[in-house]
Amino acid sequence: MEDERYLRLLCEKFPNVQSVISELVNLRAILSLPKGTEHFVSDLHGESMAFIHMIKNASGVVRRKVDEVYGNSLSEEEKRALCALIYYPDERIELIKRYYESQTDVRGDDVRSTKDGGYIDLFTLNAQISNLPTLEEWYRTRLHQVVNIARAVTIKYSRSKVRRLLPPDYAYIISELLHESNLEQKERQTYYNAIIDAIIETGCAEPLIIAIAYLIHGLTIDTLHVVGDIFDRGPGAAKILDVLSTVRDYDIQWGNHDIEWMGAMAGNMALLATVLRVSIRYANIETLEEGYGINLLPLANFAMTVYGDDPCTIWQTRDFENNPRLTRSAQLMAKMHKAISIIQFKLEGQTVLRHPEWHMDHRALLDKIDYQNGTITLPKGEGQAGASYKLLDTNLPTIDPKNPYALSQYEQDLMNQLWRSFRKSEKMQRHLRLLYEHGSLYLVRNGFLLYHAAIPLNADGSFTEADVCGKRVSGKALMDRTDEIIRRAFYGEGKEKEDALDYMLYLWEGEFSPLYNKDKMTTFERYFIESKVESRKSKEEDPHYERKGAYFTLADDEQVCARILKEFGLDPKNGRIINGHVPVRTIKGETPIRANGKRFVIDGGFSKPYQEKTGIAGYTLIYNSHGIQLVEHESFESREQAILSGSDIHSRTLLQDFSGHRIRIQDTDKGKELLEQIHSLEQLLHAYKTGSLRER
Repeated sequence: MEDERYLRLLCEKFPNVQSVISELVNLRAILSLPKGTEHFVSDLHGESMAFIHMIKNASGVVRRKVDEVYGNSLSEEEKRALCALIYYPDERIELIKRYYESQTDVRGDDVRSTKDGGYIDLFTLNAQISNLPTLEEWYRTRLHQVVNIARAVTIKYSRSKVRRLLPPDYAYIISELLHESNLEQKERQTYYNAIIDAIIETGCAEPLIIAIAYLIHGLTIDTLHVVGDIFDRGPGAAKILDVLSTVRDYDIQWGNHDIEWMGAMAGNMALLATVLRVSIRYANIETLEEGYGINLLPLANFAMTVYGDDPCTIWQTRDFENNPRLTRSAQLMAKMHKAISIIQFKLEGQTVLRHPEWHMDHRALLDKIDYQNGTITLPKGEGQAGASYKLLDTNLPTIDPKNPYALSQYEQDLMNQLWRSFRKSEKMQRHLRLLYEHGSLYLVRNGFLLYHAAIPLNADGSFTEADVCGKRVSGKALMDRTDEIIRRAFYGEGKEKEDALDYMLYLWEGEFSPLYNKDKMTTFERYFIESKVESRKSKEEDPHYERKGAYFTLADDEQVCARILKEFGLDPKNGRIINGHVPVRTIKGETPIRANGKRFVIDGGFSKPYQEKTGIAGYTLIYNSHGIQLVEHESFESREQAILSGSDIHSRTLLQDFSGHRIRIQDTDKGKELLEQIHSLEQLLHAYKTGSLRER
C-alpha cells in the first residue's frame, strides 16, 4: 500500500510513459559521469579573506586547470593574470579598464595614480597584457581564455546541471560558447568568432566574463564540507557565513566555537557573555559590531562606571596594537574585558549548579575565594592541586561574598540590553538558522566520517558512556543524542528547551563533550592565578593545565579508528575519518595524516594567530573522480595583491591517493539515491504499461 501511494505521488511529476523514459535515460546517464569534486576545510576561525580566496581558487584547482589547458603556450605572468580574472572578475576588469584609460607612455614609470586615488602597478600590468594594445583586444583574448577554462571544468557535468547554474540573461550565449555545434570545424570556428565579435560590439563582454568566472567558481567545488569552527579569533565569521549562503552545495559540522556562538545567539546568557569576553580579549569586536550590529556601548558605560579607577592590569586586550580599526582605547577595552569576564563566571556558576548531573560543581569557583585575604582554594580532585593561591586581582566590587553568583541589578540590566541586541540582529538570527539548516554534529558521506573534535573514549579505547540530558549513551548514540539536544535548544519549547540551551554550555567546556573532551576549562585560573609550572613536580599540578580526553591520543591508532568507523556503519578497511580542532604543528614535524591514513586532521592554522604554532596556513582535503588529494597552504598575502598582480595562495600537495579507476557518480552516496529513484521509476513505468496506473 505504501509503494502504491508513493507511485501515485510520483505520477504527479511523471504523468506518462514518455516522461518516465526521459527521466530514466537522464538518471542513468548521470550515473556514468565522473563524481564532482568535494572540498573539506576546517577551523576557519573568522579568517574570511583567506577563506573567500580559497573558494575562488578552489584550493589551487583553478590554477591546475589553467596549466592543463594552456601548458607552455602562456607565460607565467599571463597565467597569473588569467587566474586573477577568474578569481576576482569584477575588480580585475575595473582595474584593467582604469589602466587602459590612464595608460599613455609607461616608460620610466611603474606606478600611476588613478582618478579615485588608487594606484595601478603599470609594470605588472604591462607584463600581463603584452600584445593586447586595446581594451577590445583584451576582452577578445580573455573571453576565449575563460571559455576554454569553463569547458575544461564543465566537461564532467551534465548539460542540465550546467544549465541550472547559468545566469538567465546569458544562459543561451554561454551555452553556445561552451558546447560545440553540429557544424563542420571551419564553420564552427566562424560561428564561434561571430558570437565573440557580437558580444564585444554590443558591450556585453564585461558581464559575460564575470558570469563565466562565477560559473567556474560554482563548478570547481561541487560540494564544500566545513568541518567546524567558523567562529573565533578572526574578524570575518559573518562574512564567511554570507559567502557560504551563496555556495550551491555545502554542509557544516559544528565546532566548539560554533556551538559557543550558536548558544549565545539562541539565548544562553553564560555563552553570550563568553562570546563577548573572547571577542574583547583578542581585540576582535568587528564580528559583533560590524558583522552583526551589536551595540557594545552599554557594556563600555558599565565598565567605566564600575572600574573607572581600576587599572585592570591583567585584563589588557591581546593583539590590541595589531588592530588599527579599533577605535576604543586600550584602557577602556581592558575595563570592558574585566566587566564581562566577572559576569561570565557568575553565569557559568549559576548554570553548573543548576545541573548537578554534569558533575561540574568544582568549576563554580567564586564561592571558593577568601575575599578578605585575596586567595582562592581550588577544590581537590583529579588534576587539581587542592592548594591555596594568591589572586592576581582582588578588586571585585560587583561580587557579593555571601551570594557570589548573583548578578547585581546593574549587571542584570546590562545583560538584558545585550540580549535584546543579539535577538534583534536580523543577520545574526539568519545566520543562526543557516547554521542549523546546513549543520550537524557529524556527517557520513562517501566513505568519510566527518566531525570536528572527538568521539569520547575510555583509556582502553572503548566508547565513553555519558549522561546527555537524562540518557546514558556512548559512541554513535552519544553523537546522535547530542545533535538532537543542540537542535532542541533552538527548535524546542518549555523546560526541554531551557535544559537543552543550558547544555550548550556543557558542550563548550564539559569533560565528555565531543566538542571539548578535556577534564576542565581553566579560564578562571588563567586570569586569576599565576602559572609557575617550572616550580611544580608535573604539569598536572599546574592550575592552568587541562587534561585532554583519551581520544586525542588513541585516535592515532589504526585499530581505534577502525572501531570508530564501524560504529558509524562505515567499512573499517576503506573508510576514513576527517576532523580538525587540534592544530597540526608542522614546524615540529607533526603530520595531518594519522593512523596509517585512516584519519586526517585538517586544522593547519587557517587563522593567522595560529600560524606561528603550525607554520602553515591550513589544509584542504580534495576528493574528486581520481581520488584523494591533501593540500597544504601558505599564508594568503592580501585580496588587493591578488587582484593587482595575480598573487595566489601557494599550495603544496602532501598526498595523492588516486584510485585505479575513475570514480563515477554511481560509486557515491548520491549514486545510491539515484539508483533508488531509478528503481521507483521502473516500477512506475511497469504500472503504466500494465494499466495499473493510467497515463495522463
